[in-house]
Formats: sequence, structure tokens, C-alpha cells
Amino acid sequence: MLFILLLLTATVWKNLNPFWGEEYTLHLPMGFHSLSFHVMDEDTIGHDDVIGKITLTKEAIGAQAKGLDCWLNLTKVDPDEEVQGEIHLGLELLKDTEKISLRCQVIEARDLAPRDISGTSDPFTRVIFNNHSAETSIIKKTRFPHWGETLELELDPEELREEGTVTVQVWDWDMVGKNDFLGKLKICAVILSFVFSGKLGALRLKVRLVEDQILPSMYYQPLIDLLVDALTMLEEVTTVESRQDMAMTLVKIYLGQGLVVPFLDYLNTREVNHTTDPNTLFRSNSLASKAMEQFMKAVGMLYLHEVLKPIINRIFDEKKYIELDPCKIDLNLSEAEVRDSSVEMLQSYLTSIIESIVSSVDQCPPVMRVAFKQLHKRVEEQFTEPENEDVKYLAISGFFFLRFFAPAILTPKLFQLRDQHADTRTSRTLLLLAKALQSVGNLGLQLGHGKEQWMAPLHPIILRSVASVKDFLDKLIDIDHDTASEVPQRAVFMASVTVKEGFLHKHKAEGPQLLSRFAFKKRYFWLTSETLSYAKTPDWQVRSSIPIQCVCAVERVDENAFQQQNVMQVITQDNDGQLHTTYIQCKNVNELNQWLSAIRKVSIYNERMLPSFHPGVHRSGKWTCCLQADRAVAGCSRTHSAVTLGDWSDPLDPDVETQTIYKQLLQGKDKLRLVPEHVLGLYPCQGIAARLLVVIEDLEQAHATFQRREKEDVTSVIMNP
Repeated sequence: MLFILLLLTATVWKNLNPFWGEEYTLHLPMGFHSLSFHVMDEDTIGHDDVIGKITLTKEAIGAQAKGLDCWLNLTKVDPDEEVQGEIHLGLELLKDTEKISLRCQVIEARDLAPRDISGTSDPFTRVIFNNHSAETSIIKKTRFPHWGETLELELDPEELREEGTVTVQVWDWDMVGKNDFLGKLKICAVILSFVFSGKLGALRLKVRLVEDQILPSMYYQPLIDLLVDALTMLEEVTTVESRQDMAMTLVKIYLGQGLVVPFLDYLNTREVNHTTDPNTLFRSNSLASKAMEQFMKAVGMLYLHEVLKPIINRIFDEKKYIELDPCKIDLNLSEAEVRDSSVEMLQSYLTSIIESIVSSVDQCPPVMRVAFKQLHKRVEEQFTEPENEDVKYLAISGFFFLRFFAPAILTPKLFQLRDQHADTRTSRTLLLLAKALQSVGNLGLQLGHGKEQWMAPLHPIILRSVASVKDFLDKLIDIDHDTASEVPQRAVFMASVTVKEGFLHKHKAEGPQLLSRFAFKKRYFWLTSETLSYAKTPDWQVRSSIPIQCVCAVERVDENAFQQQNVMQVITQDNDGQLHTTYIQCKNVNELNQWLSAIRKVSIYNERMLPSFHPGVHRSGKWTCCLQADRAVAGCSRTHSAVTLGDWSDPLDPDVETQTIYKQLLQGKDKLRLVPEHVLGLYPCQGIAARLLVVIEDLEQAHATFQRREKEDVTSVIMNP
């Protein structure tokens, strides 16, 4: 199966040893064959250059239970291997008394690779069987050819007794020089190779393949019914490495069911009651700790953006040289001057960060505030001694500052606060600020005890902030439970904040048709969770707006449509059901992907999303992509919903998430059998281990049954083509 999904990392400029540290989750079809990683050299003018690539087969990834984690040599890119697109065929073997022939109906293809300078191709198809071949006509200047032709190959009876392969090739015809390869299809098993050789450099990858079969909902219901009682056992049957995935899965399930607050309260209560030393509370990678982390990322990302983005943007824009460690100060500069200016700038930045956080009570998602209120209550009930007065604050600030805000300051790209990683100078500033904010989260209790005494100039501002932080936490948990229940329990709570903004070029659809280079006008765009708006300049008072709730597709546009690169389309539907398309051009492919991802994120829960779209435009009475005349005809290509790193999927598909939990329990099945009877009494329900084993075995049997049926169906198709 050919499956194309493009995800791009940030660009690391002027560096032969780049570090990304980015993580992606791809949802691939069961039949995929390989996964490719291309390393590119971004050029501001012209096309980006390909440095090299690594291709991993499905078998190579799946052979490692914990995934691949190693350096792999880059290999050269063969243009003949870089294919994309789909072809619609019909194959039929005809037999009569006089002859035998293979009939191939070549109907159409779509999303072929552009091979000509115009951004299109001139495709034709060739069908080959043994020494027989036939070709279709050439369709000029399109990536979406429609042939509607039938090719027939006359065969000898002896050829059918031999093992043969029908090969369908698609080529781009060139008047001068050789034709360009666009792709091929073999009606047989395709074997891919995994090549390690090459001298183009190496790329360190960590890749893990998780292949699951999702059963109908009825099979998972017994496990969902047992989940609450089984939570206390999940830590015992899962590894530390898998605990974060487990926590993320559970948070998704309970968010989708509207039960995330009692779920977290259950885990946190157990954690608090089993902790005797308050200094170790939530310091481990327990299921409770990981669940709280994932919960904050799920419900608080836009809140975090609203609080931190202005100051993060300021730090990136100013690019100040800041250093406190005397061992790291540039020898060509005065140590005293660098230290004094660094202290001044760090105090300014840190003050802005703290003030922004402590004044954000009303911006914090209600469900997060209620969860913290429950946590505060459990800690206060457990640690009642006067010397433990601060523990109830530390429990919340440990999550809020140490596991949420500080990591976002340290690596803004991974929290979508910036499109690119910080340069070396800015990274050092962010690291110093993250260290200082961690001390704020610890309420200054550990100041002066570490090895980094050169951070001492920031201690006064940290200590002065303790009172305001405590006051902030008191206000944060001053909320009724009913307030949170009024908010829809979705994975993202959309506040009306600016998610992305910047200059783009909008297509001028009104009036007479213009030449392509004059049809796009420069406009400043703002994207919030509610609208995509634009104006002539950032200061322009009058804005035009597109409601996000009306968005039903966000897609790339074929380069041939306007003879322009990096164009996307935002398709909306009005109250009368009419579709409207806004065409927007970005300056490069990275910006295009960032805007596609951002608009898809804010519209991910819209109900009227389209299943298909037209990658071309309707011009001169027909669509440039599929040549259909009707402007209202259904799209000729499937729409996409893929977004980039850190995006949270809709949790309202409990089958997928419960399958993940089942897989974890399946791996720990032997541990469940060994749970002693006297331990069972500690759990909320006697015999939970035995009940879990029954549910796991039932699911095992269901999976085996479905796999057997699939094999039988495949055999039936082969026997009865």
C-alpha cells in the first residue's frame, strides 16, 4: 500500500550537526511497507536540496519490541524511487476458443509527482506482462490524468502456466531526453530492502511500530467497566518505559467520558496515601505523576500559549548575550559587565514570566483548577503537621511550574510556542530562566544548596515571588466543581487566543481574472480558536474574518492551479450549505505546513468536515485537477487531518485507547497470575486480577477470531478473483 504523509521538523540553520529532539506519532494503515526520513537543506530561494534519506521497512521496525534507537547512515535519493499518487485500474483475464487476452482498464490516476518545470507532468501508462506491453495516450500538463482507455495483451496458453507478474508503470513523457518515472504497480508481493551504506552523514532515529487491530466496541466494554477497579494494578503490570503511553491513553479515555477529574483524584489519592515522606511526593515517574503531566498538556496548551508566548517572543527577538556561569563567559568580554547585564536582563524576563503566571487565574481552564483543588485537599488531609504547611502548595506548584511552564520555557518549539528551535545564545537564556522558574516552583526552599552558586543573583527575586505564588495557588483552587462540569470535556479547551499570525498572500477572487502574479495580495493574518481573520497591515482597524466553526477542509493546492507554489485552500460552508474557498499563498513549504497544521488543529472538532476536495481550481468551465465541468461536483482527492508534533487527538474513540490498555495488560498477564491473595485485599475489589485475566483472555480470543476471518476472506478473494 502506498501511503504519503508529510511531516516536517524545524529548520536548524548553519549547522552540520543539527539536534532536533522532536517527536511525531503517525497513524499508518495496516498495509504500509516502509517509512522514509529525508534530510533536506532548506533554501530561501528555489527548491530545497535533498541531502539524503533513510528508509525503514515495516519488518525492520517491528522486529524490535522497544523500537529502533540508533545512528543510521544516510543514502542517496534515487528519483525513480520517490513516487506518489494512486491509479484506478480494472484487470480481467479473457478466455475463448480462439485466444486468451489480458484486459486492463486504465481509468485514471491522481496526485502524481510533478516532474516538469510547470509543476505538473505529462503522464501515460504502460502495462507489461512477460514480453507483452501496451501503452495509453499521453495526457498533457496534469497530475490528475483521466484516460478511460482499455488495453489488451494477447497471451499464449503456455504463459499462464508460468509464474508471471502484471506490471503497471506510469511515466512522464518528455519531448527531449528520456521519460521520467512516476511509479509502478506489480500484482504480486513487493519486497523492500533496508540499506545502511552511504557516506552522506548519519541520522539518529528512535522509531517504534505499534500495530493493532481495533475490534468493535462491544468487545472492549467489559474492560472499560473494570478500568476503575484495575487502575491500582496497572502500575504493577506495566514497565516504566510504557507508563507515559499508558497515562496518555487513560487521560484520553476519561476526558472523552467527562470523568477526568475523578480519575485523577483516584490516582492522586492513592499516591498521597502511600507517601510517608512529603519530600518524595510525586517525585517519581508513577502513573499518577505521568497522568497529571499528560492532563495538563491536553487541557492547558492554549492557556500556556496565552501566558508565555509574549515573553518567549521577546526573548527570541532580542537575542541578548546572557551568562552567569563564570566558566562559560566569553574570555574576550569583561566578566563583571557580562554578569551585571545578564542579571538585569534575567530579572526583567523572570519578573515578566512570574507576573504573567500569577495574574492568569481566570485564564486557567476550569477543569485544571478543579483537579488541582482535589489534589490540594488530599495533600492537606494527609500531611496535617505544622511543619508540612507548604506541602499542599508544593504538590500543585511541582506540576504547574516544574512539569508544565519550566519545560515549555526550556524548549518552546516542543510546546508550539515557536516554529523553530532557539539558536545557541537564546537557548542559554531559556535554560537559565527555566532553572530559575523551577526554584520558584519549589518556593525557594532549595536555594543555596546546589552546585550552581552563580545563580545567587536571582535568589532575591525568587524569594520575593513566593508570597505571590502562594496567593495565586489559593485563588487557583477557589472554584466550584460545577464550574468545570459546565465546560465540554474535550481534549482541547479553546480559549480565544492568537494561535498564529503573520503576513501571507490571499487570492483576489473578486472582479476580472488576473494574471497569477497579480492575483495574490499581501495581507496580515491572525488565527484564533474562533476566527481566521486578515487585514492590509497588522495595525489596520478593519478585518475580514472566516469563522473557524464553518471550516470543513484545509488542503494544499496543486501548483498547476495558479502556476504558484505553496498555496493552500480553506474551504468553508455557510448556513445554506454552500461551499466557499479561500486561497492563501505562503512564502515557503515550511510555512505552508505550519499554517495547514495550525488551522487543522483549531478546526479538529468541527462536525461538517468534507471527505474529499479538489486540489485544483475551477477555471474556464472545468476543474484543473479532474477536468470535471460541474463546479459543485464532489472532490477528486481525499482530505487530510494530519497535524504536527504535540497535537492531541480527539479522545472520543474509546475503542482505540482501550486497545492500547489491553496490549499493556496482555504483556503483563503473567504478573497478574502471580498476584498473591493477601495483596488482593488491598485493592478496592476482591478478585480483580482474576476478572482482568478473564477479560484479557476473551479479547485474545476475539482478536484471534477476527484475524482468522481476515485470512479466510483473503483466501476467498484469491480463489475466486
